[in-house]
Amino acid sequence: MKPLADCQLYTFVDTAYLHGRAPELVAQQLCDGGSDLIQLRAKNSTPEDIRQMVKKILPVTRRASVGLVINDHLEIASDLGADLCHLGQEDFFAAGHVNVSDLKLKYSKLKIGLSTHAPAQARGALAAGADYIAIGPVYATGTKPAATPVTLDYVRWAAVNATVPWFAIGGINLETLDAVLAAGARRICVVSAILNAPDIAKACLEFRRRLPDLVD
Repeated sequence: MKPLADCQLYTFVDTAYLHGRAPELVAQQLCDGGSDLIQLRAKNSTPEDIRQMVKKILPVTRRASVGLVINDHLEIASDLGADLCHLGQEDFFAAGHVNVSDLKLKYSKLKIGLSTHAPAQARGALAAGADYIAIGPVYATGTKPAATPVTLDYVRWAAVNATVPWFAIGGINLETLDAVLAAGARRICVVSAILNAPDIAKACLEFRRRLPDLVD
């Protein structure tokens, strides 16, 4: 996979939006559309089911040099050779973890991303050594209906204060994208706006086309 700093389009194989499609086929379409990172999120699947999905998706992402992120399951990500694992606040800080380096003593090859929903959480994630952070949900989203939107103010804060690659997430679609980019985002996560599109690869390409060039 390319360096995290060079990644801009972060997409998902989310089992809540597969609509009967095979995870590996969706992953292929996401790769074909220019995704830089793909997260497998399977909140209601058993660990064994997730393992089987990873075994099918990982060859697809490797062929395309796309980073595969596993949501929540450190052991599975490490055992099967995924590139990254993404953890929520409750899975990291509430679970007693203090620094990402502690996890890397056991899961040495994994990069770790952390969700954040406010500046204080972002500061904590940065201090903990996260390889990247997620900023959101920017807008209300069906992916996490109980979550309060953080609004574009948090995106503006991240644009000034974040010191690692960060991705805006939550309710980002082709209608809201321009406002998110105007607030300073250069990297985005997109879930339903791509997975619910008639043509997943084409939807990815449209987001990719509208993302600005990264600058140091």
